[in-house]
Amino acid sequence: MSHGHAEESSDDRERLLTGYSGRLLLVASLGWTAIQTGRLVLSPLLPTVMDELAITELQSGMAFSLLWGLYALGQFPSGRLSDALTRKTLLVAGLSLLAVGFSILATASGYSVFLLGAAVVGAGAGLYPTPARALVSDLFVERRGQAFGLHTASGDVGGATAAGLAVAVLAIATWRAAYIPVVAVVVFVALALHLWGRESYTLPQFDPESLADAASDTTDTARRLLGNRRLRWLLLAYSLYAFTWQSAAGFLPTFLQRAKDFPPGLASGGFAALFVVGALVKPLAGSLGDRFGRSRVAAAALALATLALAGILSVSGTALVAGGVVVFAAGLMAYPPVMQAFLMDAFPDGSMGGDLGATRTVYIGLGSLGTTYVGFVAGRASYTVAFAGLLACLLVSGAIVVWLARTGREAEPKG
Repeated sequence: MSHGHAEESSDDRERLLTGYSGRLLLVASLGWTAIQTGRLVLSPLLPTVMDELAITELQSGMAFSLLWGLYALGQFPSGRLSDALTRKTLLVAGLSLLAVGFSILATASGYSVFLLGAAVVGAGAGLYPTPARALVSDLFVERRGQAFGLHTASGDVGGATAAGLAVAVLAIATWRAAYIPVVAVVVFVALALHLWGRESYTLPQFDPESLADAASDTTDTARRLLGNRRLRWLLLAYSLYAFTWQSAAGFLPTFLQRAKDFPPGLASGGFAALFVVGALVKPLAGSLGDRFGRSRVAAAALALATLALAGILSVSGTALVAGGVVVFAAGLMAYPPVMQAFLMDAFPDGSMGGDLGATRTVYIGLGSLGTTYVGFVAGRASYTVAFAGLLACLLVSGAIVVWLARTGREAEPKG
């Protein structure tokens, strides 16, 4: 289906902050900020949630894995559906699910309701980012790079906001109150997209022929990706990174409180550093990758993250640990923009969008198991032992990237 009706009239074409294109870019980015805030605020709240709901580290990790796993599963079909239907249909449906899911979390009094809220949030979040990025592509051609820069940065703003929101809420209310402003913003964005978006709503037609086409399309994508040896290794390297990232995103504040005796506010500050530092290093890493080679910069980023994490685990003292967290954040967050470009280089041009959605499903899905691993090991041994295991993931991922660089060019030949 063509999305030409989503484009602007000639008098307001490709404005970043005003006109039709600017309004939709800003509101879609605000939606991504709210989603990231709502998903990530759980991390700095987690020690309080665990105490109040009387749940174990493993139960907490499983809730994170459920949320991020369902989010991963939505990546591939949501992109395909937003092509077959309209962007607006998928975006408003995802936001509606998110409003319900965050409302459930705001009223959760036991673990089963907490899990249900996490599941609904994961499903809703899975429908949003791919159609949102497709909408940005529809609206911008000449200024697409600038538009994507603004839109993707809104996710890092959400992570930093989550840390501040957690500190503020715990100072004046219970942890559940953190979800009230998130629900308000999600509902506002859904209404804005409904009122401002020029697209119509279309419902999916689940006839046998379309289901057979979808199954064939999925099989073809899997065969193409898994049949490419270089892509298989790239996917393994990215999955090991994602496992580490999800583990840190889920449990870093709790680790800092339980293993390093940080007060809750300072632990939330360490969590915020992931995203503040990330917003600063991502553009720099991307430009360095273009200049010096993606594999070299990716390997250097992982080496930096590995050394910093080893330092965090081995030192004591607030200043040293905090410095280590900042360096760890720099290494960890420099990796995605370089590796995503590395992956895109390796995809055939004709199937790039579908291949990206499929690979995101794989590496985010495998990465979502990281929090269950941390919860299990922290419950049986300690948070220090659990985070020490992440060093192996970073080392193996880095070794694969170096090996790929030495055994071939930066990317497979396209076609």
